[in-house]
Amino acid sequence: MSNQPFTPQQLFSLKRATLEKRMMNYYEETRDENSTIKILIALQVRDELSEDDFSFFRKDLVRHLFLKTKSTRALRRYYIYFKEYFAEKEWRLLTARLFTTLSFVVEKLEKLFTQFIKEPLASLAGS
Repeated sequence: MSNQPFTPQQLFSLKRATLEKRMMNYYEETRDENSTIKILIALQVRDELSEDDFSFFRKDLVRHLFLKTKSTRALRRYYIYFKEYFAEKEWRLLTARLFTTLSFVVEKLEKLFTQFIKEPLASLAGS
């Protein structure tokens, strides 16, 4: 879905109760995890910049997104910003869930291939 539920003006001026209600309505209607996570990060910025309390905004929704939905690139990219929402044991399980061993092995193999095969062969071809 390309249209955003909130304008920047709304994100930084509406009251917490109004944002919580609208956020849940938006997520229930669209099930758009990527946009929801980005909005939650913007609200964390608001929490840091303003005197209003937006700490642990929609904790139930954040926990649902990370623990119950399919792992996506956006969840893996932004999960570090939500560490306070989880206990230590849950955080380790979440990290293991989002970053599977297979993706770790593939990343290391690509790095080794580049370092030991691709770059030396490229230098030999250039000479």
